Amino acid sequence: MKKITMVLCLAAQSIFAQNANDTIAIGEVSILDNRLNTPLSKENRNIYVLSKSEINKLPARSFQDVLQYASGIDLRQRGPFGTQADISMDGGSFEQTLILLNGVKIMDHQTAHNALNLPIPLEAIDRIEVVRGPAARVYGNNSLTGVINIVTRQPKKTGVYANTYFGTNFKKDTEDTGDTYTSRGVQLGANLAKETHQHQLYVSHDWGNGYNTAYENNKLYYQGNFQFDDANSLVASYGYVKNGFGANGFYASPGDKNSKELVETTLVNIQSKHQLSDRISLAPRVSYRYNFDDYRYYKNDLNKARSLHYSNSISGEVNSTYQLNKGQIGVGVEYRNEQISSTSIKNHTRDNVGFYAEYKTDITPKLNVNIGTYVNYNSQYGWQAFPGIDASYAVNSNLKLMVNAGTSQRIPSFTDLYLDQRPGNIGNANVESEKAFQTEIGFKYNKRNWTFNAYYFYRSITDFIDWVRLTSNEPWQAQNFGDLRTHGFNTKVSYLANLSANQSLKFSLSYSYLDPEFKNVDDQYNSKYKIESLKHQLINTIDYAIGKTTLSLANRYNTRQSYKSYWITDARINHSFKNNLSIYFDAQNIFNTTYNEAGAIPLPTTWMSLGIKFTGI
Repeated sequence: MKKITMVLCLAAQSIFAQNANDTIAIGEVSILDNRLNTPLSKENRNIYVLSKSEINKLPARSFQDVLQYASGIDLRQRGPFGTQADISMDGGSFEQTLILLNGVKIMDHQTAHNALNLPIPLEAIDRIEVVRGPAARVYGNNSLTGVINIVTRQPKKTGVYANTYFGTNFKKDTEDTGDTYTSRGVQLGANLAKETHQHQLYVSHDWGNGYNTAYENNKLYYQGNFQFDDANSLVASYGYVKNGFGANGFYASPGDKNSKELVETTLVNIQSKHQLSDRISLAPRVSYRYNFDDYRYYKNDLNKARSLHYSNSISGEVNSTYQLNKGQIGVGVEYRNEQISSTSIKNHTRDNVGFYAEYKTDITPKLNVNIGTYVNYNSQYGWQAFPGIDASYAVNSNLKLMVNAGTSQRIPSFTDLYLDQRPGNIGNANVESEKAFQTEIGFKYNKRNWTFNAYYFYRSITDFIDWVRLTSNEPWQAQNFGDLRTHGFNTKVSYLANLSANQSLKFSLSYSYLDPEFKNVDDQYNSKYKIESLKHQLINTIDYAIGKTTLSLANRYNTRQSYKSYWITDARINHSFKNNLSIYFDAQNIFNTTYNEAGAIPLPTTWMSLGIKFTGI
């Protein structure tokens, strides 16, 4: 049976990806690296893009769901369907991946447990850019193992959007209410598209009565795009999300069965672009993030064991590009102020100033080099510099070789430094920032309907921050727990076939292997995170389209350093009607695998969902 399952999953993946014209469009995408605007086909880094077409075909309803199928990304869910999840890349910790929205940092300085509490609906996303490896030279602090950039779309026409769904696994909550586990949701949106300004507004409500944890998630997102003339434009956005969920087993297992958490996040961003001359461009931006985190150890008794966290950050950034006769120069400066007021972290604030400088040029028609550095001043950790270099050589029109080396740092969160939740967890004000060096070599090959790439990397993270203790009677405490050395290999192959005028098939298969090793550690300590990364990750997607109907299969095989291997298969069938109406059916965890991704928190068995969508935008 296992062999049959494996064959079905691998076969299914080839049905998963895009239509022929999707692949053509990807080659024209320019990666939002804030200064040097580079087409994806000319990038010198290990970068890939999840397009809107790919996202729409996945059996996914949230940004978190989509990331499950992204190569090299380890999404560890504590609850289903976007309740709460930690994200890491290529063997790093959940604090070492930087999240961006249209190039703007939206990280949470209290804790990265809240990093994915985002108000962005899938319908507003144009693409997701994944940059693997240290990227301080381009994106600044906390891009230790990689960067995920959410790029929203610019509306093309006026219209409305509606999506509603219902899901269940037909099992009953035998430990509590006796009700059947279900989930439901509704998302509404509207676009106004004029020649010089476009607007989009989305609201959504998602609810589930729990599979280990009940949840209720409400979101609001607005974005306005303004074109003043050919040389000047502006984008303004506002987002709000309120997410409440049961937190059984999240942080203080086994005693937290009656715990609950409420997280509210507000995001505001204004950024503009100005073409000052044929050679000079300028791009200023201002952003604000507010986060409220209410952790209730006893959800029915708020007078004890309750933690309230209020955090704010405001940042400004100015980037500029100067076009030379041969190459481009990019420079930028950023400022960020972070504050927190908390019952268990207390009141703290810090400032960060960063300076960017990059130069990119074609040394020969085939050899391209990008070199630069990021210089940072932090009010707690002083001055630091993080250089990097990328290079590529085009062997021919189909094959490109790439090599890069980069550095970065991760400044400790306020939780790492100051948390005091005795007897469970305590911070450490003396922890140093984590620093990484990585070098990578690989190639990309594209020919007709085939794409293939492969990379090998070596990364060294010094002063790795972990939560450790000597005995189970002691609280976990943040410490610089040695150095983490990782050898890694990743590869991906995709094939697109146009079977007939109205039929297409795409097969995609990616594999990542990690060999981490800790150095200079004290083995007598117990560690929370050092052996939790993936060792093997296989992701296979298949997409078959015939006329207005698509069948998508997505398979994930994971082996952790300290956990059993597991295989998850998901599927979506979607049929579109002529009147912008479509109906879809999702089946997740088809083969009923028993597994968990964080601690001992069980994730749902086979889950079925039926949805109806109207897309008039």
